[in-house]
Amino acid sequence: MLQGRWVRLEPLDHRHVDGLAVAAAVDHLLYQWSPVPQGKAEATRYVEIALAWRNAGTAVPFAIVRADDGVVIGSTRFWNLERWGWPQGHPSHGRGTPDAGEIGYTWLTRSAIRTAANTEAKLLMLTHAFETWQVLRVCFHTDARNERSQAALKRIGGQCEGILRAHRMAADFIPGASVRFSIIAAEWPGVKEKLVKLIRDRA
Repeated sequence: MLQGRWVRLEPLDHRHVDGLAVAAAVDHLLYQWSPVPQGKAEATRYVEIALAWRNAGTAVPFAIVRADDGVVIGSTRFWNLERWGWPQGHPSHGRGTPDAGEIGYTWLTRSAIRTAANTEAKLLMLTHAFETWQVLRVCFHTDARNERSQAALKRIGGQCEGILRAHRMAADFIPGASVRFSIIAAEWPGVKEKLVKLIRDRA
């Protein structure tokens, strides 16, 4: 569990199914390009797939929970976790934590948008990635049509690496182009400072 002042990230589990279904049902029009479960059956399947990825060692999924009342307000996850083949003799050879990964599958209920919730969730995850796992890179992909998401990633210091054409199937069943952003370890202190300031300004 990753605990913040405004939200906590709980390891995703079947106990979150009802909360996810309620959070997503508030305004389904928010999720034009993201795979967000609608209804209990979809939420159950969503959790089952996420747990299968976790058990395979390729993802670490979370429920985003409001800290003051324990209400589920969304979900996010580490995924596409990479473990590099370090040469024997290198200090990182055989280490048990990821070397790089992606943060994605992030969505929030309507009332949590433009609050400290998403920013603090990113701070908690990036802190864990860079300071606990000591990764070298975290990347994000957002649909090329999602200008709000791109602006948010630029605002925290994410560096745009380009566009991947017909990269992933979007929620509207179009193989959409993705804009790729990344943060590398050397940039993390500056990104962390920006995130802390954003949270302070929105609190």
